Amino acid sequence: MGDTASRPGHPLAQLTLARLREFYREPAAVFWVYGFPLVLALLLGLAFKSRPVERIPVDLAADDPAAVESLRTRLATDPRVVVEVHPPAAARERLRTNKTGLVVTATTAAPGWAYTLDPTRPESVLAKAAAEGALLRAAVPALPAAPEEVLEAPGGRYIDFLIPGLLGTNLMGGGLWGVGFVVVDMRVRKLLKRFLATPMRRSHFLFSLMLSRILFTLVEIVLLMGFAYLVFGVRVQGDWSALAGLTVAGGFAFAGVGLLVACRAKTIETVSGLMNAVMLPMYLASGVFFAYDKFPAVVQPVIRALPLTTLIDGLRAVINDGEGWAAAWRPCLILAAWTAGSFGLALRLFRWR
Repeated sequence: MGDTASRPGHPLAQLTLARLREFYREPAAVFWVYGFPLVLALLLGLAFKSRPVERIPVDLAADDPAAVESLRTRLATDPRVVVEVHPPAAARERLRTNKTGLVVTATTAAPGWAYTLDPTRPESVLAKAAAEGALLRAAVPALPAAPEEVLEAPGGRYIDFLIPGLLGTNLMGGGLWGVGFVVVDMRVRKLLKRFLATPMRRSHFLFSLMLSRILFTLVEIVLLMGFAYLVFGVRVQGDWSALAGLTVAGGFAFAGVGLLVACRAKTIETVSGLMNAVMLPMYLASGVFFAYDKFPAVVQPVIRALPLTTLIDGLRAVINDGEGWAAAWRPCLILAAWTAGSFGLALRLFRWR
């Protein structure tokens, strides 16, 4: 009997360590995993951290200079409104081409003006509300202004909304590209055939890819949250353990989906197309950059069933709303179901060649 210390370690541990060594020997991979998310967060954070007062374009259309000047003076009581004067035909053309949100035309009938707008455009509806408020306040100068309170609650900024979305997309991208792409790349380079000749289990090989991806992800999340805190003051309002649980559950879920996508793909072009087909709908519909409740009610159940939607909802509940495991256990359970289903199918369908 040989010396126990000389025996090789567990295949799963050795495969995971091999993947870690391979990753950290590639500077480009390190940048895209750790550096690029920080650059993206910086650019988006600077763009949306403190938005200036929104400017609302309104066109005045009238042939009478006196009427135009009167309306212009009234509209100027709202500092958000930017007024331009154009002939009626030109003003309507500017409205049609989205160069203005509203056309106000001076009339002889009460109240002295009329609106031309596109009610299907939110900016047009906003322009009408702003213009009407300014005109009515000017018509009734004795009307006192209603008191208003500026709410600056923790987690209420757009950057606070954005960071959980970026965390979710990083987990999704890392799982699909960091696992699925690697599998197909190894298949193309004939490396999988060499693994096939070894006495290891298929489950050990596939799970080692998922496990190594989770280890990369934990470092990535710590870096991103630390960066968001230092640069933008984003704080985790809830339970850190719940955040860690959601991160691990999301990482495993998307790693499993990545394995499933790549289990039979034989070329880089094929797996790239498949991964984009999986990721793009979730990028657009899962509430990364804006709330998904803007989509029609008929598709809401499908959107909520997506793993990225589940993950981002859980992350926002913990980071912004101050929740803990009471809000995180259900998303973790759903993500665990995605992990089990995708990994089980990938294990069944996987081919070495």
